[in-house]
Amino acid sequence: MKKMLNKESLDNVLYINLSKKTFKIEKRTELFEKYIGGTGVATQLLLEECPQGIDPLGAENPIIFAVGPLTALYPLASKTVAMFKSPLTGNLGESHCGGRSAVAIRMAGYGAIVIKGASDIPLYLSIQSGKVLFRDASLLWGLRTDSTGRIIRENETGAGLRTIMRIGRAGENLVSYASVATETYRHFGRLGLGAVFGAKKLKAIVVQGKSSLPVTDWKQYRKSYDEIYQQAVHSPVMKKYHDLGTAENVFPLSAKGGLPTKNLQEASFSNAQAISGENFAKNFLGRRLACSHCPVGCIHIAALREPCTAEDYFYKTSMISYDYEPIYALGSLLGISTPDAFLRLMDVVEACGIDAMSAGVVLAWATETYAKGLISPKETLGIIPLWGDDSAYIAMVKNIADRKNDFYKDLGRGVEQAARIYGNIDGALSFGKNEMPGYHTGAGTHIGTLIGMRHSHLDNAGYSIDQKMSAKGNVSPQQLVDALLEEERWRQILSSLVVCFFARGIYTPELVSQLLALSGLNMPPGKLNDIGRSIHLQKYLFKKREGFSFDDMLIPRRILETPAPGGKIDEEYIRQALVYIKTILASDNG
Repeated sequence: MKKMLNKESLDNVLYINLSKKTFKIEKRTELFEKYIGGTGVATQLLLEECPQGIDPLGAENPIIFAVGPLTALYPLASKTVAMFKSPLTGNLGESHCGGRSAVAIRMAGYGAIVIKGASDIPLYLSIQSGKVLFRDASLLWGLRTDSTGRIIRENETGAGLRTIMRIGRAGENLVSYASVATETYRHFGRLGLGAVFGAKKLKAIVVQGKSSLPVTDWKQYRKSYDEIYQQAVHSPVMKKYHDLGTAENVFPLSAKGGLPTKNLQEASFSNAQAISGENFAKNFLGRRLACSHCPVGCIHIAALREPCTAEDYFYKTSMISYDYEPIYALGSLLGISTPDAFLRLMDVVEACGIDAMSAGVVLAWATETYAKGLISPKETLGIIPLWGDDSAYIAMVKNIADRKNDFYKDLGRGVEQAARIYGNIDGALSFGKNEMPGYHTGAGTHIGTLIGMRHSHLDNAGYSIDQKMSAKGNVSPQQLVDALLEEERWRQILSSLVVCFFARGIYTPELVSQLLALSGLNMPPGKLNDIGRSIHLQKYLFKKREGFSFDDMLIPRRILETPAPGGKIDEEYIRQALVYIKTILASDNG
């Protein structure tokens, strides 16, 4: 097939040293030809740049951003992969983010960025085509994520597409699940990238690019682009994401008994309708946004209007993003039953720069543990956490971000760490030391999270496999793991492109192979599968190198105690699955 797309700029890797305030650009053509881009390339760079056994908050921990060959060329190829050693789990840290970051990096002329070292003063980076500026950020240190973005936006000159990544107080104070915000409403949320920024005194990164990507066969390019575009805009699945977003899942999951509620003591929420996607869309939706080069517009922004003085007619309107996962974590899991209360809490979580899912799980554990008498007002600094009390949770989030005392410092290290110190380990919803995502649909979702390389629901979509497997009747642990593993390995390819997982039904192996051929890469579906398997295995080897073991994993007792839609989950079934995945990975490595 005739080469149509120019991928030369994708081969550029920008290396930045914060300690020395230097940078260099290297061509890494072989890396992108072998591992495509995104997570594939980032995994290799992590293995190259991260010494074994380092402190995740030490200067040697690299921050790696990578994009893919379809970025800035095709719809929904709009994610950036970040990779690092996680301060939350102590092993693989990988987080994906939409917005403008991926296209900005590509248009600046880079396929990947590697940041090492640590600054002696707070700074932010201004990354442009061919140069990096090191800006003093001392006056920004301590500011909210939104304030930081606004100030940089007003003062940073330049042209072209721009992204601003920044942290809040939680990242500055090294909370292990601190996030990095981009474009106000998108995040590198999970596994603590914000804390790695904070440890490096890196307040923000601005990337701006205005280069172009030459196309040698415009007619063929338009044909392939239009086919993908039409599938995206006419897909019923994409219509769901546009109309209600992932918040559509709230009410159906509750009705089925799969919505974790009050620290998963229950799996349906009596007030699910009030915090459902339908109610948000009807009464709170202020606007919809889309990531760059995406026609769907799945980002839903609520308008929260509240009085700001005691006098009549004076109101403040806050624009706050909402999705299913934050609604679960800061809504049903905490017993919060009104949109107003959820949005107030969400706003503070965003401002402090904390991962919403980890924050919700930690607060839910603290609420139950307080009720059991294992912690007291002495630890909580007089705050009484009660289900549904958003004011108490807001105060606790601020205390976690500020590390107010030893108890809040321990909460900032994750729910498993806190539970091992204060008790109630049975109520700790921890999977590989990462906090639980919002699904209690069956064994598939929990085993998928336990064995996933990021311990994320997005690793292998176990909740979706639960639905498929339930229709088949009895499924062995081995069959379930095989299905999860097949999905996770294919997702290594999607996240190497880097394609939004919402578009996984569009970007089939056959289409991906065709599009890569247009860039001069001969990767038939069989070869893509081999690459996905290799990337997956190398992630596992990194985790194992840093001390991870399936033998040491906590299986949260609560997932066994609270019935899922198909009944109670059997612990022995889970253990058989863990033994089987170990066997497969050992065989792959052999």
